[in-house]
Amino acid sequence: MFKRIIVAIDGSRTSQRAFQTALDLAVQHEAVMQPFYVVESAPLYMDFPGYDPSPLQAGLAEQGATLAREAAEAMKASGIAGSVVTADATASDDVASLILSAASTFNADLLVMGTHGRKGMQRLILGSVAERCLRQATLPVLLIPSAAGVSNVQDVRDTAANP
Repeated sequence: MFKRIIVAIDGSRTSQRAFQTALDLAVQHEAVMQPFYVVESAPLYMDFPGYDPSPLQAGLAEQGATLAREAAEAMKASGIAGSVVTADATASDDVASLILSAASTFNADLLVMGTHGRKGMQRLILGSVAERCLRQATLPVLLIPSAAGVSNVQDVRDTAANP
């Protein structure tokens, strides 16, 4: 059913669950897979006088390289073809739009991503990349909640506190 699966990765536990789900689906459907990582340029940090965002950006780029290596190794170990793609966001880029553009470029027939399940003020301030992707997508989107794979109530609370 699914032959081209793109999965958004960001290093969080929720993202790791989404990656594993995408990998399992790729194995099951003999699909090609493309993990996608965005190096964000957070405008909030860039507007403070005297603040140099380059160490933060370098750290995010390094994280992306590490995640790309790990994802490529996991895909190879599972016999899944595909490559990891990273993108650099500018201050004016919307991460959801970058993900959807990558899905279109890859000609994906499924987008898999984690959702942190933020509510209230956190959601208002941080927004939801997953929600924006879901609202704007023209392909099926599989959202993996932060509590996916958690077996008891205390684990759900711990996962929600540390996505």
